[in-house]
Amino acid sequence: MKKRVRQDQIKLGIALSGGAARGIAHIGVLKALEENGLVPQVVAGTSMGAIVGMLYAAGIAPDDIQYMLKKEKIYSVLGFSFLKNGLFNLKPLQEIFEEAIEVNDFSILKKDFFVAVSNLNTGRGEIHSEGTNLFEYVIASASIPFIFPPQEVNGQTYIDGGLFNNLPAEPLVGRCDRIIGVHVNFNGMKNDIKGTKAIAERSFHLAIEQNVKLSRSYCDYYMEPRELREFSSWNYDKMDRIVEIGYESGLKCIQQFILPELEEVCV
Repeated sequence: MKKRVRQDQIKLGIALSGGAARGIAHIGVLKALEENGLVPQVVAGTSMGAIVGMLYAAGIAPDDIQYMLKKEKIYSVLGFSFLKNGLFNLKPLQEIFEEAIEVNDFSILKKDFFVAVSNLNTGRGEIHSEGTNLFEYVIASASIPFIFPPQEVNGQTYIDGGLFNNLPAEPLVGRCDRIIGVHVNFNGMKNDIKGTKAIAERSFHLAIEQNVKLSRSYCDYYMEPRELREFSSWNYDKMDRIVEIGYESGLKCIQQFILPELEEVCV
């Protein structure tokens, strides 16, 4: 007879990588986990992983996050305002956050939440998890260089957290019994790389691969859906399919690895 996994016996943490549109897959993974009684209590994220992670840490259900981003047409929010320091303006995200979360402070969140950012002034990566400027740090974490303008927070200039830490698993170490890592940028062989945007995207993902390898070593369970390589970083209009891939990947990992292992260690 199989042992049942009780949520109060295992404290789960989840690290959600950056990946722009591909990061929407995190919603599907979270949905699969919750449907199987596995609710992460500590969340860390970079870039799109930070956006989804913050909303989830605020107590918003995965289906509602998907509805919210679809309703607000996230591909438009991340689109049409040109600025001198970057191609597009991320500020409309602030309005979405303000509508979804009452107070711009980490303390308002229902789960512990860690966001990775890159400090251009110090040349180092940082993890933030408390105080005010919650929205600003999440927006900074999603500020891809040369695509979106850098963000200033407390006199410091920040860009995409993926530069130094695209899968922020280490802040979960010691805070959780098990750590789940979800990386949405599969970097296997790619034959068709044409155009400036495709080359820039591929170069950025390859450049940050080394910091992902280190983060992967902290994870007890790791997901990297290969199907997501069929989507570019800007395929926000394919949101439903991307979420579906995340859900399918989550179910596979849960059924093959997570539940069997947890059923062995839980009474």
